[in-house]
Amino acid sequence: MAERKNVPSSAPSSSSSIGSSAGPANTASPASTGQRSEVGGAASPASGPLSTTSPSSASPAASGSGASGSLSAAARGRILLVEDEPDIVRGLTDVLEFEGFEVVAAPDGRTGVREMVEHGADLVILDLMLPDINGYQVCEQIRAKNQLVPIIILTARGQELDKIRGLEAGADDYVTKPFSVGELLARIKAILRRLQRVQPASQPDVLTIGSCEIDFKKHTLTKNRKTQTLTFYEVELLKLMSEREGQPVSRDEILDKIWGIEAYPSNRTVDNFVVKLRKKLEDNQHHPRHILTVYGFGYKLVP
Repeated sequence: MAERKNVPSSAPSSSSSIGSSAGPANTASPASTGQRSEVGGAASPASGPLSTTSPSSASPAASGSGASGSLSAAARGRILLVEDEPDIVRGLTDVLEFEGFEVVAAPDGRTGVREMVEHGADLVILDLMLPDINGYQVCEQIRAKNQLVPIIILTARGQELDKIRGLEAGADDYVTKPFSVGELLARIKAILRRLQRVQPASQPDVLTIGSCEIDFKKHTLTKNRKTQTLTFYEVELLKLMSEREGQPVSRDEILDKIWGIEAYPSNRTVDNFVVKLRKKLEDNQHHPRHILTVYGFGYKLVP
């Protein structure tokens, strides 16, 4: 796959959609054409060496210019993109480089795991359907080496069971193809902002819920002498609910404060994370005593 070193002359449009069944992307950026971009159709899997792109020489955002709303220089980082569809790789690379990120693209799962182990990343964007090992396996292997790096899964599988399986493999978030570039950017920026957030002095490092002990700093949950790792969003969800102990917190507020995105009618992100947390925390996840559903509204935590 040829390396792309130049970003578009105009900012890629946040209304662009990537990963649909349409054909290859136009060479012009979505913003410069004024059209909605559809990328990532029937392209063949990428081949060739790992593609590494850096914002330092090409991206306007890297030098302090570019689209408004970009992360500050301190908040930008290195993103590992594990994806085998060339059109999606090109589209996402253009958008992310414009926002000031360094992008490293791996065309298969094993290359992605090796790149993560050898060089690391601040965030991983991971496709589930890869030519060698599947995305669930990649996620598990990365998690075995690094428990805290945020992992966002890209999936064409819209079934809730597939999404829950991805979360159980260690993913922090998922976006279903075709996806909105604006939504993906919002999620990336939100998770990186929250990673840099300083924990309030009033918030304890350890929280006790029933027979469980949650260590916010170590991202662990210990129950009956068995310790499990918590993902970034699991910890953030518990922090938010513990701050409002005994009070209902709406799904919309959770999405806004933790994911940094607005709710929309089919959004099940919060519900899936609650299911995952209940499996780890509750004695009986089907009859929870600590993370309670407030029907038609959200959830509340009862320690």
